[in-house]
Amino acid sequence: MKLRKLLIVSGILLFISGCSEFVMICSLNPFYLDKNITLSPEIEGNWSAQPIQSKKDSTDKNSSHWELSDTTSVWQIKQFISEEKMKDKQGNDSMVFKPQNHYVVKLTGNHPDSAQYQFRLVLFRINGALYGDFSPREISAIQKSRMARENYFTVHTLARISFQDKQLKVSWLGADYMKGMIEEKRVRIKYRYVPDAGRLLLTATSENLTEMIERYAHQKRFIDWDDQQAMLKLTRINQLP
Repeated sequence: MKLRKLLIVSGILLFISGCSEFVMICSLNPFYLDKNITLSPEIEGNWSAQPIQSKKDSTDKNSSHWELSDTTSVWQIKQFISEEKMKDKQGNDSMVFKPQNHYVVKLTGNHPDSAQYQFRLVLFRINGALYGDFSPREISAIQKSRMARENYFTVHTLARISFQDKQLKVSWLGADYMKGMIEEKRVRIKYRYVPDAGRLLLTATSENLTEMIERYAHQKRFIDWDDQQAMLKLTRINQLP
């Protein structure tokens, strides 16, 4: 019953948690385990974003699944550093800075809504490949409404990340792609169909999701990371201080 209520609520909240266009597959649980988390200093910096068309969309050069804010914003990626107040031996307050094992992604720009888009990015490696787990970090609607905060929960999307010179290629696992693999029984994973959102939501544990990635993600016949609907090329525009 608890899961049923959660899924009903998710049908509404998916629209404010980064998965409203059905392009990326969403999961209730992270796609990673702590043992696989890694840091990659070269990912830090400011990046411009350019859409990469999938093979299906290649016939239409004007086709894009991205919104204006996604491609006109500067993608600022920086390791998260927590700040904590602690007492020293003399009883005075001092600030302690602690680097954490994840990054904050901010979409910044001149448009009014740019400051609203912040994401938590956890990098992890499986079979030598680098992946990113994206989840919403800060949404203004939640800050301004008690109801939104009380009913809100985060979802996760999975991307494969590769470095090429001063560029990053980020390819998110697609919702339609995952749906096809499930229907064709190429992949067995727990999921639920959310009628209110009209889409699949993965409900598997992080352990099961990790097993899926270990077994299928490195084989192109199962997951072709060059043929996902949501792909971006990020080009470095300057180093962070």
